[in-house]
Amino acid sequence: MANTGAGSKRAALKQRILEAAEARIRDHGLKMLRARDVTNDAGCALGSLYNAFEDLDLLVLGVNSRTLGRLESALRTASEGADNPEAQLRALAHAYRGFANENPHLWAALFDHRMPEGVPVPDWHIDEHRPLIEMVMAPLGQLAPDLGSDMLAIRARTLFSAVHGIVKLALEDRFVALPPDLLAAELDAFLAAQLRSAAG
Repeated sequence: MANTGAGSKRAALKQRILEAAEARIRDHGLKMLRARDVTNDAGCALGSLYNAFEDLDLLVLGVNSRTLGRLESALRTASEGADNPEAQLRALAHAYRGFANENPHLWAALFDHRMPEGVPVPDWHIDEHRPLIEMVMAPLGQLAPDLGSDMLAIRARTLFSAVHGIVKLALEDRFVALPPDLLAAELDAFLAAQLRSAAG
C-alpha cells in the first residue's frame, strides 16, 4: 500500500510539472521556458523536476507529446468528415492551419525544440510523429495508386512540408507570407494544383 501511495504521489507530481511546463510554453514560448519557473508554478522543489523527467529536454518532449496527441485528434476529426480524398487533404490542411493558429507556441515547440548535440530523439517520440504523415498518405494513395509505398511516403512528406511552410510563414508574418485573409483560399489553390499533378 505504501509503495502504491508513493507511486501515485510521484505520478501526480510529474503531471503537475508537465502541466506547468505546458502552460509556460503555451503562454510564453519555448525560448522562455525555465526550470525554476516551472517548479515554482508546480509548487515543488527544483530537484523534483529532474527526478521526474531527468532533464528539461525530456520535459519538453513530454509537452510535445501531449501537443501531438491533440493535433492528431484535430486532424482525424476534420478528415473523417470529408467524403473523398481531395476533400480529406483539404480538411487536413485547414485543420492543421487552425490548430497552429490557435496554439502557436505549443505548435512551434514541436519543430523548434532540439536535443543536445549527440543526444538522439527517443524512438517513442519519433513514432508519435508518424500518424501525421500516415494521414496524408491514405488519401494521397487513393489519388495516385501507382505510387509505390516508398515514393508515396516521400510525396506525403513533401506535401506536409509545403503546407507546414505556408502556415509557418503566415503565423510568423514574414515578408513573403500570405495575407491572413487569403491564406485559406491559397491553401486550397495550392492543394488543387498538387492533387492534379498527383492524379496525373
